[in-house]
Amino acid sequence: MSNTQTENNYPATGELAPAQAGTLLLKNVRPYGEGEPLDVLITDGVITEIGTEETSADREVDGQGGVLLPGLVDMHVHLREPGREDTETIATGSAAAARGGFTAVFTMANTQPVMDQPVIAESVWFKGQNINLCDVHPVGSITKGLQGKEITEIGMMARSEAKVRMFSDDGKCVDNPLIMRRAIEYARGMDVLLAQHCEDPRLTEGACAHEGEVAARLGLRGWPRVAEESIVARDAILARDYGSRMHICHASTEGTVELVKWAKDHGIPLTAEVTPHHLLLTDERLESYDGVYRVNPPLREQRDTLALRDALLDGTVDCVATDHAPHGSEEKCCEFEHARPGMLGLETSLAIIAEIFVKPGLADWRFVAKVMSERPAEITRLPDHGRPVAVGEPANLTVVKPGETWTVSGAELASKASNTPYEGMEFDTKVVATILRGRVTCEDGEAAAPRTGA
Repeated sequence: MSNTQTENNYPATGELAPAQAGTLLLKNVRPYGEGEPLDVLITDGVITEIGTEETSADREVDGQGGVLLPGLVDMHVHLREPGREDTETIATGSAAAARGGFTAVFTMANTQPVMDQPVIAESVWFKGQNINLCDVHPVGSITKGLQGKEITEIGMMARSEAKVRMFSDDGKCVDNPLIMRRAIEYARGMDVLLAQHCEDPRLTEGACAHEGEVAARLGLRGWPRVAEESIVARDAILARDYGSRMHICHASTEGTVELVKWAKDHGIPLTAEVTPHHLLLTDERLESYDGVYRVNPPLREQRDTLALRDALLDGTVDCVATDHAPHGSEEKCCEFEHARPGMLGLETSLAIIAEIFVKPGLADWRFVAKVMSERPAEITRLPDHGRPVAVGEPANLTVVKPGETWTVSGAELASKASNTPYEGMEFDTKVVATILRGRVTCEDGEAAAPRTGA
């Protein structure tokens, strides 16, 4: 579906957060990391010249020879507002997104209260636009209160001022097959996307770690692969029979990769995402019993990690999503089995993808643009994001500098929480600048102030 066709499916961002008027000269950048550094001129929020000879503008940003990419899009974050503003807010989460190179994020429905009413989705949408550090799109819940018993008013939320286009009970699985079938039929009529947290709760009761050698040795109750894979298989078949788009959240197993490949080979409209932590970390990290490594689904074994990497490279898995999940220290500094599942991800994800794929030469920067910007925008049918770096395109961009070494410190991240599993790790790819509709939202590692002071 073209950019023009999708435009009316989302609220007009310009009404609250218009493009930056005037000119911005983005100096010394390499689009997609190719060729010699050049300058890019942005006028009224649109790329107007690449390789420009202009020497002045209303504002200049030095790209430091970095790679120019389309702004990143994250289909899966938790910004905790409303209800848990002690761990994250739309403002702090937007700042983290800008510092991570993101220009659009989709925030999940497991807020307090649950995002199952138009008024809640609208409040999130309007607040995100007023802050104007990235576009914050609310994700509605599939079932009321995430209880898995009664479908929400998907149509009302889709037609609300927030124009919700994705629905998920993430944090919980819609495990009742009849409820899921009805949701799929309803979603098909509304042409919205359903995103499933694949976990059969009957197989994971009390589980906190991947079911394998490490969990057995540490005395932790195991979480089997089949708990995820059985729901992936079921929902793929439901999508096949009832014709609605279905998206698999945070794929984590080798078997899930095989099932997604089977579905795509059979023409089923199924897509899937993978998180940076499932691409980089394994269950061996649990040896420390540190609650920061508890996540849902759990960190798996090396063979799963390698299968997920290969699947992202060959396109079986479509995109990267952070599953950014802030938690307070009291929710992580406790016995492992009682720790709340989730990890921060917005500010480290790009560096991790570069570390895994670009640095060893497995992929180039166009691959990074594809899996972190273009495909997420295509799957969500999000206009004006994930667009090519080309004249006439909206200036939603990020500049990344390879070779810029930095050390992760939870205390220095923009999020209110500090539960990063990468504490003390060094990466050598850093975001230099992020640009949203011609407005500089991050420069030299610092997010801009919220537009309204919210």
